[in-house]
Amino acid sequence: MTVYRRPEARFWRCPAPPTGPQAFHRGLPGYQPTPLVDVPKLAAELGVGRVLVKDESSRLGLPAFKVLGASWGIRQALVDPDGPQTLDGLRAHVSGRGIRLTTATDGNHGRAVAHFAGLLGISATVFVPAAAGQPAVDAIAGEGAQVVRVDGSYDEACRLASAADGILVQDTAWDGYEEIPAAIVDGYSTLFREIDVSPSLVVVPMGVGSLAQAAVRHYRSTPGAVSLLGVEPTHAPCVLSSLDAGRLVSIGTSATVMAGLNCGTASSTAFPDLLAGLDSAVAVPDEDAAQAVTDLKALGVNAGPCGAATLAGVRAARPVLDIPSDGTIVLISTEGRHE
Repeated sequence: MTVYRRPEARFWRCPAPPTGPQAFHRGLPGYQPTPLVDVPKLAAELGVGRVLVKDESSRLGLPAFKVLGASWGIRQALVDPDGPQTLDGLRAHVSGRGIRLTTATDGNHGRAVAHFAGLLGISATVFVPAAAGQPAVDAIAGEGAQVVRVDGSYDEACRLASAADGILVQDTAWDGYEEIPAAIVDGYSTLFREIDVSPSLVVVPMGVGSLAQAAVRHYRSTPGAVSLLGVEPTHAPCVLSSLDAGRLVSIGTSATVMAGLNCGTASSTAFPDLLAGLDSAVAVPDEDAAQAVTDLKALGVNAGPCGAATLAGVRAARPVLDIPSDGTIVLISTEGRHE
C-alpha cells in the first residue's frame, strides 16, 4: 500500500487557531472533553509506548465530533464577532426571524446542523447524496430537519444546498464560499485543545480535509514536530489524489462503509494547509476499516467505520513512519457505531 510522505511538512509553521470556539463550546449545555482511551494492546501491536484513542462517540448529545464545527459555524453565520456568545443569547437573537439553514452531508455534519438548529428554534434543510445510508437519513430527520435525497454524489448535494433558500452552513469550501467553512474548522480546534499529552503521531480521518486542516493548524502553530497522518477510503481518496498531484483535483468515488469520508473534492481552504503541513497520508480499503471497528469494540472503544479508519490507517502506514519505540500515538475516532 502506497503511503504519501513529506516529512519536512512537520516543520512548517502557521498562526494558532482562535480561542473563541473553545470558550463558546464550554458554555453549551452538557459540554465536557471527550475521553482519551489508553489501549495498551494496540501500543504493543504497533511497537510504541502508548496508543490513545480520542473517543468522539458522545459529543454534546450526538455520536460524532461534527457538532463542534457546526455549532461554531452557525454562530458565526448568524451574528457578528461581538454578538451573543451563549446559546440563550443566540436563541433570543434569531427568535421570530424565520431563519432556515441549509447544508449537504454524508451523515454526521447534517445531523449536527439539524441538531443545533433545533436548539436555536430555527429550521434546517439537509441535502443527502445517494450513497448515504438510511440510518443516517433517519437520524437527521429525527433532529427535525427537512431531508432532501439527491440522486447524485456529495459534490452534487453541495451544489444543490448552495442554491437553496437559506443560510448555507457547509463544512467544505470552494471559490467564493470560504468564511463559514473556515469557521467550522476553527470549531474543530476544541477537539485538539482537549488533548493533554504530547503525541509523536496524530492520526485523523479525511473526507474533504477540514478536520485534518484543524489538526495541522493546531500542531503546526505549537512547538515540536508532531507527525500527522491523514486517512481516507480507497474508494474516495480525494485529498491523497490532490497531495500526489500537488494541486486540488476532483475525483470520482464509489460506495464505501466509511460513508462520512466519501467525498470527491477536498475543501479549497483546507488543501493549502494540508499540502504545507500534513507529512503523511494513506488510503485504506473497506475491509480494513471494518476489521478496525471490530477490534476497537473488543477493546472497549465505540468506533464507527470513519473513526476506526485511523486504526486501519496507522496499521497500513506504520512500517514507513518514523515513530520512536517510546512514542505516543493518538487516534482520532470521529464517530460511534451506527446501531
